[in-house]
Amino acid sequence: MLHAPRICCLDLDTFFVSVERLFDPSLIGKPVVVGGKPGSRGVVTACSYEVREYGVHSGMSLTEAGKRVPDAIFLPVRSETYGEYSKQVRAIVDRYSPVVQAASIDEMFIDFSGCERMYRRRGDFGADATVLRTVREMRAAISDELGLPASVGIATSRSMAKVASGLAKPAGVLLVSAGTEAKTLAPLPVRKLPGIGPVAAEKLKGLGIDRLGQIAEASIDELRRVFGAWATQVLEGSQGRGSSDISRDQPAFREHDATGDTVRSISNERTFREDVSDPLIVESQLCHLCERVCWRARRRGVLARTISLKLRYSNFKTLSRSRTILPTASEFEVYPLIKELYDLARDRPMPIRLLGVSFTNLVRAEQQLALFEHDSALIRSVDAIRQRYGFDAVRRATGQIARRKAPSVVGEAGDAGAGGGVREGGDGPRS
Repeated sequence: MLHAPRICCLDLDTFFVSVERLFDPSLIGKPVVVGGKPGSRGVVTACSYEVREYGVHSGMSLTEAGKRVPDAIFLPVRSETYGEYSKQVRAIVDRYSPVVQAASIDEMFIDFSGCERMYRRRGDFGADATVLRTVREMRAAISDELGLPASVGIATSRSMAKVASGLAKPAGVLLVSAGTEAKTLAPLPVRKLPGIGPVAAEKLKGLGIDRLGQIAEASIDELRRVFGAWATQVLEGSQGRGSSDISRDQPAFREHDATGDTVRSISNERTFREDVSDPLIVESQLCHLCERVCWRARRRGVLARTISLKLRYSNFKTLSRSRTILPTASEFEVYPLIKELYDLARDRPMPIRLLGVSFTNLVRAEQQLALFEHDSALIRSVDAIRQRYGFDAVRRATGQIARRKAPSVVGEAGDAGAGGGVREGGDGPRS
């Protein structure tokens, strides 16, 4: 007898804060913000439930967080420590299922499909009861052995399991039985569905849609006005339908680049701790960002048709410039274009706070080794060195200026992960 898919989403509750409380139990029950000193140039990396009620959230500036909750305890980020605890959680989860994939440092998906017979005990009233009891035991093991709270959702698809884990917070377990997905989703706000961000939510509100049940009943043409090519996926998600494939592994503190993926964009940004005016530093940073996105594109096996620059001034005014060209993933072609876009976008002498480079409109590269005939040998050699020793093992001379002259950075963030700018959570693109 075939059983329905059993996809489990395990989310470590306020993970960074919970780890800090292991080292200092006096923090329990107190308002805690992880990210740096209040008033500094950084952003909130994680925060406790005690400060969230004041509107503080991940990504908010530390200055704003300090204004909203002046009595909060502000702590620096300890990336290596959090990563080690994440590995220990993974070791416990591996004892319960052979199929486990990391989504971020504090979230992972586990496939219990077909495990019902292995875990069945006398007194279990059906397969749902067996899986629910087993997952509760797994969550209890994480709490007992590591002292970390976790919320877990169980459902027939990845997206439904993630929604269920959110509904189970804090420190609970919720199983959404097969056939009850749409009923569970219908009364929830649209933001509860992974992939629907604040911009999309506002557009839906303009259409009179604020609940997932309304999306489930909307026409695909109506949804395309908001989500474009993602409309079908959003519609299916709102109806409780979705993939049970959890193969999208996203290692903590690294960008996620699944081979051949042409859906997700590729981007990297750098936020300066001190505003920058030196043109040599700007040029160096742009070169470095171009190198990184090109390297990631080649690893993924894709080419970009649209290249974009993001520029943010010290007064937070943000500009974007893009150009569509013949598909490429060569920094020898991308960097001159980005430099040209920067020169066109630079409309004032004001210092710069952030720079970013992104690839969209992606296509598969069928013959990776022959992408750039005049540069292919050099690119292959550089990529081989980076594959073995890491990205920073080889850098263009222009990009090296950044390492000598540029002020320290708040973080260099990559899409769908954290390329140096650490953050909790995340599940794919949000609009």
